Amino acid sequence: MIALDKAQCIEAGARLHDQYVAAEPFPHIVIDDFMDKDILRGLLAEWPLASTDKKYYNRPQERLKYEWQPHELNAPFLRSFLAEMNAEPMMRFIEALTGIQNLIADPYYAGAGLHEIKRGGHLGIHADFNIHRGLNALRRINLLIYLNDDWDSSYGGDLELWAKDMSEVRHKVAPRLGRAVIFNTELDSFHGHPDPLTCPPERTRRSMALYYYTAPESGLQDVPVRTTTFQARPKSTDSRDWRVQFRHFMQDWVPPVLQRMVRARRKTG
Repeated sequence: MIALDKAQCIEAGARLHDQYVAAEPFPHIVIDDFMDKDILRGLLAEWPLASTDKKYYNRPQERLKYEWQPHELNAPFLRSFLAEMNAEPMMRFIEALTGIQNLIADPYYAGAGLHEIKRGGHLGIHADFNIHRGLNALRRINLLIYLNDDWDSSYGGDLELWAKDMSEVRHKVAPRLGRAVIFNTELDSFHGHPDPLTCPPERTRRSMALYYYTAPESGLQDVPVRTTTFQARPKSTDSRDWRVQFRHFMQDWVPPVLQRMVRARRKTG
C-alpha cells in the first residue's frame, strides 16, 4: 500500500503553484519522480493483459487504446494506488498546486484508470469532455502518471500540448516511468499524442489517468456541454470528427424542442 502525508502534499503543491499557473499554453506542470519508481514497477507487475475480447478504441481519432477502471482489476496494489490518488492528501496537493478549491474526486473513474496504447496506435489532439453527468460536476484537472521503463525516444508517444488556436505544438513530454503531467482541462486545453507509436511489438505505452471536478455554485445550466473534441493539426491528414461537431452545433444553436424532435425521429427510425 501507499499512504500519502497530507501536510507534505499541501506543502509540495504550494511550492509549485506559481510555476503551474504561469505555464503556457494553459496551466500545467511536468513532474519527474512524481512517485518512487520501485512503487510504479510494482504496479506494472499487476498490470492486466489486453485479452482478445477486450474492447478498445479503433477509429481515425484514436487507435489501439485500451482502458481499465478499478472494478475490472483483480489487482489489489493497483486498486489501492488508484484509490489513494482520489484520497484527501492527493486532493489537497492538487488544490494547492492549481489554486482550484473544493475539488471532487471521481469514484466512478469515468474515462480514467489505466490506459494502454499498442504499437501503431495513437490519440489525436483533443480537448476532453467537460461534464460528469454522474456527479453533475465540471471537469477541471487531469493528472497523468506514466509507467514506461526504458522508454526510447524513437518509440514516439510524446504527449503534445498545443496552442489554444491550434497553430502550433508548444510542448512535448516523453512518457517516461515516474513522470507526471497535471493540467487544467478547459474547452481549449488541446493535447494528445497524434502520431502512431513505433515501439517494438512487445512494448506498449502505459499510463494512469485521474480526473478532478468542481460543482459550480451557479450550477451547470449555462455551461456548454462538450464530449471529447478532436482537432486536426495544421497541414495534416488528421480526420475531423464531424459527428461530434454536428452534435455540438445542435446543442449550441438549435432550440431544445427541435433537438428533442430530432432525437425522437432517430429512435423511431
